[in-house]
Amino acid sequence: MNWQKSSLKKLTTFKIGGKLDHFIEPRDEAELRAALLFAKRKRKKVFIIGAGSNILAPDRGLAGVVIRLRAADFSKINVKGNIIECGAGVYLARFLSAAKDFGLTGAEFLVGIPGTIGGALVMNAGGWGKGIGGLVKDILVMDYNGRVKIIKSKEAGFSYRNSKLNRCIILGARFTLKKGRKSTISASIKKYLDYRRKSQDNSLPNAGCIFKNPAQGSAGLFIDACGLKGMRRAGALVSERHANFILNAGGAKAKDVLKLIDLVSHKVNDEFGIKLEPEIRIWK
Repeated sequence: MNWQKSSLKKLTTFKIGGKLDHFIEPRDEAELRAALLFAKRKRKKVFIIGAGSNILAPDRGLAGVVIRLRAADFSKINVKGNIIECGAGVYLARFLSAAKDFGLTGAEFLVGIPGTIGGALVMNAGGWGKGIGGLVKDILVMDYNGRVKIIKSKEAGFSYRNSKLNRCIILGARFTLKKGRKSTISASIKKYLDYRRKSQDNSLPNAGCIFKNPAQGSAGLFIDACGLKGMRRAGALVSERHANFILNAGGAKAKDVLKLIDLVSHKVNDEFGIKLEPEIRIWK
């Protein structure tokens, strides 16, 4: 196996995190299985990473095994009729581009999300009341013992920004879309993308929305109502544009982000009686 040297700072969009003991990008299922068996033999925890766009990684680094499925075997796209088959390492932007090229609609709401198919499925990524899980036909997964199986959509436990898929490793999935006009699909993509660009803040490294929206409304609006925009802890900053974004304003550490998360969640709970739940994955 080709173990590589890297750091979590390089692998995450937050640009936060320490060194890795074991990092690998397996070339195929056989190499992935070998990495899992190595981790089991050494009693190491396994972490699966895609684009690293919704992860807060620890400053001290990780003693476990970090696996990224980015090789060609995990980055294939095939389109048959209204079914798109994608590997876990395919970026959502490429998935949307293929859908548009083949005149398939229904996934436009995913535009602007900087993740991979695998990561998007685990957290049921989406927006505007929709999630990627609603498009899924079935999912090809490997368990942590190296066994491969197919999971039907209804077995994946999709819910708001969550699923049961973190119990296994996603290898790929099939999605069912609908036939549409390319011009209409392009216009829909532009509409969603324009809204994201205007409302979100990607001026500095970040991990997207920090908290899930509670049942009572927008997490960002509650945070804003508490006067927390611009709140800072060392290099971590609550965005002035979108209060549900925490930015790495320069040299931020995970501990700085965690302090802001704690401050924000306590303030919103004190003011409104609402307990905010993190949307990002906090690795430990």
